[in-house]
Amino acid sequence: MEYISTRGNAPVLNFEEVMLAGLADDGGLYVPREWPKFSIDEILSLQGLSYPEIAEYVISPFVGNEIDISTQRELIRLAYQDFGHFSVAPLRRLDKNLSILELFHGPTLAFKDFALQLLGYLFDEVLRKRGERVTIVGATSGDTGSAAIEACKNRDSIDIFILHPDQRTSEIQRRQMTTVTAKNVHNIAIQGTFDDCQDLVKAMFRDRKFRETMNLSAVNSINWARIMAQIVYYFSSAVALGIPEKKVAYSVPTGNFGDIFAGYAAKKMGLPIEKLIVGTNSNDILKRFFDSGDMSSRVVVPTLSPAMDIQVSSNFERLLFDLAGNDPDVVNTAMETFRDLGQMKYPPEILSLGRETFYASSIGDEEILRVIKNIWEDFDILIDPHTATAISAGKKASLESEVEMVVLATAHPAKFPDAVIKATGKKPELPQRLNHILSAPEFYTTLPNDLKLVMDHIREPAVQKDKNVS
Repeated sequence: MEYISTRGNAPVLNFEEVMLAGLADDGGLYVPREWPKFSIDEILSLQGLSYPEIAEYVISPFVGNEIDISTQRELIRLAYQDFGHFSVAPLRRLDKNLSILELFHGPTLAFKDFALQLLGYLFDEVLRKRGERVTIVGATSGDTGSAAIEACKNRDSIDIFILHPDQRTSEIQRRQMTTVTAKNVHNIAIQGTFDDCQDLVKAMFRDRKFRETMNLSAVNSINWARIMAQIVYYFSSAVALGIPEKKVAYSVPTGNFGDIFAGYAAKKMGLPIEKLIVGTNSNDILKRFFDSGDMSSRVVVPTLSPAMDIQVSSNFERLLFDLAGNDPDVVNTAMETFRDLGQMKYPPEILSLGRETFYASSIGDEEILRVIKNIWEDFDILIDPHTATAISAGKKASLESEVEMVVLATAHPAKFPDAVIKATGKKPELPQRLNHILSAPEFYTTLPNDLKLVMDHIREPAVQKDKNVS
């Protein structure tokens, strides 16, 4: 499998190289040169297989012969062995033609575990073969950081630095990161927004000298391996529901566009998906795009669903590249105007092509609380605020009555107890294995939104953990 950059000026890489590189040298994102294609008969052959077995089938074309199939199989087994449900990604029916795909049974209670647990083992395998060490730098709006840390902690070949927006994650999300005591784990609280954190990470990757000196690698969804791993649960859930006899649409809480792009990739590979529905909060850049073509950045507004408090959806670039027929000139023009003017310019046919597959909706905090309350009263189920946005969006999509709506439940409600309590009066229980984080000391460094200061901090030969207790 060969991978090319969305901006057209970076080397063509194989899977191992793409995984270690993260961001392309030209600032673009890597995508497969060609999508693997599965026939309906091949997809139906997945019926009755376990989640790891389906994962092996879906992932192996992307990895190719870089890692032998028996090793792939073992790494996949290890990645999902500690998930808290035997199905790994179970479907839970709420109503006729409405199901929730529970993606929060991993070690950090969020969908990011599906990709990052596997990515940790893949990193170990590839770095062992190469005799190399990497510095992983990532930005998080909440869940990516804890999942990445869980996957990479105590690994001899990795130092990991995670940037999170200071005081803009939930307490549980922050503590899942900052209470980890592994010597190779370093948390940085940036005085700014998630977009500021993400911009800092991208700037570090664009600095060729810094990137090569530190041997940088990425775990954000800019890393293709993240998208690859998330494609699997679209296949597993669609097969479980009985496609193609059953028509299926997916409603996805969406901020950085990685999770829903994995659904788009599954559709490109042959999975018959009727519609991909973008659910988001008051930071509604994606809704504005699919409604009217307005892809313009605005001030980030803090909400009850902080993982989606984003105005720069990095993975949208991958969709733009695909809709433009893999034309990097379209992407370069769009990204340059977005950077310089805060508004993206692109050919008009891009919007019409996007609308063939996507629908988008946004809701404010009050509606988020109403959805959480209604799901609790109607079904005796607690959901988190992000899942609530997707349920609302799915109901607004006006699909045909025979289409099964699958809502991706991307986080455990216990990660956002304040919102759930406010909506329902009931406190969601944190799984016992995580109770210790509520009283454990926190270790992180607070820094201003200053690229030089952050890079200097990461350069330090032996970073000392600063204890900051808020």
